[in-house]
Amino acid sequence: MKRIIPLLIAVALVTAALFSGCGNDASSSGSGKAEGKHVLKVGMDASYPPFGSQDSASNDYVGFDVDIIKAIGEVEGFDVAISNRAFDGLIPALQSKDLDVAINDITITDERKQNVDFTDRYYIAGLGVVVKADNDTIKTAKDLEGKKLGVSIGSTGEEAARKIPGADVRVYNAINEAFLEVQNGGVDAVINDIPTNEYYVSHTDNKNVKVVEVALTKEDLGIAVLKGNEELLKKLNDGLAAIKKNGKFSEIYQKWFGKEPPQELLK
Repeated sequence: MKRIIPLLIAVALVTAALFSGCGNDASSSGSGKAEGKHVLKVGMDASYPPFGSQDSASNDYVGFDVDIIKAIGEVEGFDVAISNRAFDGLIPALQSKDLDVAINDITITDERKQNVDFTDRYYIAGLGVVVKADNDTIKTAKDLEGKKLGVSIGSTGEEAARKIPGADVRVYNAINEAFLEVQNGGVDAVINDIPTNEYYVSHTDNKNVKVVEVALTKEDLGIAVLKGNEELLKKLNDGLAAIKKNGKFSEIYQKWFGKEPPQELLK
């Protein structure tokens, strides 16, 4: 018995250690430690390619925003756990601390700055228009007056559409729904970020849509954190500056947009 009892105690201690180690593994939806790295809860609406989408084969999140936040994490020593959220729910999720970071083609605006803090810009965007391929009546911003316009909820596209005289603004939960409506003739045009418009038109199997070559706005995109979280904001800005300096940012930009980033973005 004297030999059995110490053996049982040793087994119990080893078992406890094993379970204790498992408790520190990071999951896909929470914060914790993974191989000594802090895990940030990152939210995005994965319906905005090439910024963010979900690969149909692997179910992994892919896109410019995904690669950017992972590259920042690599130089700053943290991992990311990405979750798919509705665009208009991202800022509330930051405020409730359900998310640490939101990166989703988010335009930096004074209104949003009242609720969250933004990093330095990581993309220069602008709003453009998608119409049916046979639509020859919408060529300029003025041609949108009095038209039925599709937008995604809570977007700067919605803000811009509501300022257009006589426009009938139709709001959708996801931008893909708005794109489908313009294909089906439910709206005359969709107002949305130019890169996403171009990606959609070039990748859709339905070729009856086109991009109208008119930029309605010029916008800076930023990564959002809870207002007042200066420590995290500094880490993100330091990481962003580092990947711009070491060439990783340009590599990612070329991968998703097929061209070098503008020099003003690298400053």
